[in-house]
Amino acid sequence: MTVTPVPSTRADSEPLNPGATGAIAPQPLVTFTVTWEKLPDDFKLDNPPVDNTGQPLLAAALRESLEVTGRIQPPMLIAGNFGICATLNDTLIIKAPDWLYIPRVAEPEPSRTRKSYTPNLEGDNPTLVMEFLSDKDDEEYSVRRVPPVGKWFFYEQILQVPIYVIFEPESGLLEVYRLTNGHYTLEQPDFNGRHWIEEMRLFLGTWRGLKADREGYWLRWWDEQEQLLPWGVEKVEAVQQQAELERQRAEEERQRAEQERQRAEQLASYLRSQGIDPDHLPQ
Repeated sequence: MTVTPVPSTRADSEPLNPGATGAIAPQPLVTFTVTWEKLPDDFKLDNPPVDNTGQPLLAAALRESLEVTGRIQPPMLIAGNFGICATLNDTLIIKAPDWLYIPRVAEPEPSRTRKSYTPNLEGDNPTLVMEFLSDKDDEEYSVRRVPPVGKWFFYEQILQVPIYVIFEPESGLLEVYRLTNGHYTLEQPDFNGRHWIEEMRLFLGTWRGLKADREGYWLRWWDEQEQLLPWGVEKVEAVQQQAELERQRAEEERQRAEQERQRAEQLASYLRSQGIDPDHLPQ
């Protein structure tokens, strides 16, 4: 397909600053052609190391709570640091978001492992992509239009992903952008500091605590009733706590029954001391 980007109001090399107020002259339109082509079987994907050990933990935790609560269905593709492909003016572009959600994808060929994903050719376009901020010169905000194209430009103009999430793990800053009239606009959170993701029927927000020896901010999901979706260890703990409560209730019931039995025996003993057979009381 041929795409004419909506005019940008900031320079290609300038990182986004949502709080900025200065106007920048609109950039000239550049028409480009996007095609969706299957990678050759012998294509070798780059496998650069992650920026830090926290990124895989954050991505895994997002998936874990969905899996634990049965919200992952076979047609979906949910992955972290996974290559998304598009061909821009005959140049292959691959970006690997830190986390992504695609509602429906085609099943891979038998005995083959999915190594990358080409939207439209293999299934739906990504509904949501996430980037966890790194120290790579605001790469997540880059609108560079020529290879290597910026992530912001790739998600907004090439893939046209409806929701782009940028998360700063150290400070807990969460930015949710929605594609509106061809551009990402910053969405304000609700009074709980969360964002309703209609496409997933879930709230997304931040939570601070300890998991996998990492203390700090995490991205978490909440359901429509605003109940936190648990991680595996939290669900196990909840089951254990429920079992302990039931054990305590059973023990309390046993103690009450024992007390009633002892009172009945005391009453029967007293009646016998008075010459009354407790088993043959007058009607």
